[in-house]
Amino acid sequence: MKRRDLLKAAVTLPLLPLLMRSSAALARGAGTLATILRPRPGQPGWPAATEWAQLKRQVGGRLLKLEPPFAQGDASLALKQLGNPFAVGDNPALTQTSGWADAWASQPSAWAVAAENTADVVAAIDFARKHHLRLVVKGGGHSYQGTSDAPDSLLVWTRHMNQVALHDAFVPQGCAGHMTPQAAVSVQAGAMWIDAYDAVTTRGGRYVQGGGCTTVGVAGLVQSGGFGSFSKRWGTAASNLLEAEVVTADGKVRIANARTNPELFWGLKGGGGGSLGVVTRLTLRTFELPEFFGGVNLTVKADSDAAYRALIAEAVSFYQRALFNPHWGEQMKFYGGDTLEISMSIQGLTQGQVEQTWAPFLDWVHARKDCHVTRPFQALVAPARYLWDAEFLRKHLPGAIVPDDRPGAPRHHMLWAGDHDQVGWFIHAYQSAWLPASLLEPGRQAQLVQALIAASQHWGFALHFNKGLAGAPADTIARARDTATHPQVLDAFALLICANGGPPAYPGLPGAKPDLAKARHEAAAIDQAMDTIRAVAPNAGSYVSESDYFLRDWQQGFWGGNYPRLAAAKRRYDPDGLFFVHHGVGSEDWSADGFTRLRA
Repeated sequence: MKRRDLLKAAVTLPLLPLLMRSSAALARGAGTLATILRPRPGQPGWPAATEWAQLKRQVGGRLLKLEPPFAQGDASLALKQLGNPFAVGDNPALTQTSGWADAWASQPSAWAVAAENTADVVAAIDFARKHHLRLVVKGGGHSYQGTSDAPDSLLVWTRHMNQVALHDAFVPQGCAGHMTPQAAVSVQAGAMWIDAYDAVTTRGGRYVQGGGCTTVGVAGLVQSGGFGSFSKRWGTAASNLLEAEVVTADGKVRIANARTNPELFWGLKGGGGGSLGVVTRLTLRTFELPEFFGGVNLTVKADSDAAYRALIAEAVSFYQRALFNPHWGEQMKFYGGDTLEISMSIQGLTQGQVEQTWAPFLDWVHARKDCHVTRPFQALVAPARYLWDAEFLRKHLPGAIVPDDRPGAPRHHMLWAGDHDQVGWFIHAYQSAWLPASLLEPGRQAQLVQALIAASQHWGFALHFNKGLAGAPADTIARARDTATHPQVLDAFALLICANGGPPAYPGLPGAKPDLAKARHEAAAIDQAMDTIRAVAPNAGSYVSESDYFLRDWQQGFWGGNYPRLAAAKRRYDPDGLFFVHHGVGSEDWSADGFTRLRA
């Protein structure tokens, strides 16, 4: 035996009895060390079959043993579901994103509680806390970061909690005399935004600020901030939260609003889903519906580098002059080093006003011989109540939607055709950055234009104007300021998103083989593009729902100066870290998979 081994043995032998006692305590799932390591199936501490059976009785039989969705015998059914995001969401073993290159792959939990009421959620949380299990929460299952699933975990699946109720005069609990009654909508945690839009707008004639993709879960979007096409007018979903019912790590059902559990309430407004508790119901303010919603489409291609520079300079100037206001949202896309694609949303303007607004830009384009319209200008304005009316869209714009075509599916369940390619997609890279409104000032526009042109040489990207609140009304800014979302959003004119992905690559999917070499090449190009952008927007924060999985300083990147306050709320409501998600509040205390606690 070498000298070093002898020394090690001499030090270790006196400690053996203590180590054996500690290991026994850990194996029993008891004592202080029990919080350090979560058990996996087959390991000491994993609940016995009788304990799972007891949980199943407690939740009325709604405990599901999950298996890989493409296992023998199940593959054909799962394959049929992949083109339908509603069907994907109805499968507790699937997520809407199949994975991310070199980051994560969609894998089902070991067990799932298919919650139908708050009591089911309480039972699942109590069981996970008692047995120190890795816990996952899924409603819509759209998390790009892979937070909607985790192998060897217990899933709280809220899909069946999807009721929506309208209120004419809602006052949060404990707020009578302090808040004016207002129109609102209460939505259970498993509802999708199409459920909310159908109830509030199509049938109710009002507006609720939600997300653009109709199959996204209401609860997840609100907790992550929540931008939609018209956020430049009505703010984020988080900023319009009036009250939430949430089950915290101690198994208690709490009401959170401006006066009851106010720090929990603030943290739920943009602090990220799955970190502070399981939301079971949210109540959001609703607004008077404008007369019209609509959209504008146009694509222009430049013949040379000089022409492209002129085109981008004019587009930036035109946005600042004519579109930098609450009427306009959505995107300008820059790709190929020569192409500008415009796809923008409209609220509160007539067809004539829209055409009048765009006339100067179109005149500029048509006057140039080195810029060519490859997709003609199209402006479409319609009564706002029809925007999510599936029957109206089936009749007048059938190509714009993809309906849930399963027998017996709700008639209002439809997806925008432009979002269909994201169903099951495998992410190669995804980054975002909020761009400050100061870049639109005349003296800095040339700097912004140069950065946009240089970045587009590496990879295409889009400016999402609705995901920056600069230019919004004062009341919208004030509500957003009172949320946990990164403060930079208040002074950003847009969120720049640079990303790409490939076809579904679920583990075990027949024929699926992600091209990792291609993914890494694209990720490197996107890194270069974003480096160019960040040179003119140093320390730009990212939108937590649409961001880089590998972001290093994620606390600052997602929440900026709000993070210490969020961390304090985490310590108060979840001191033992029952709730864990990748790059979620408090996740720095755990290993990357959430199974090993690194520090108390």
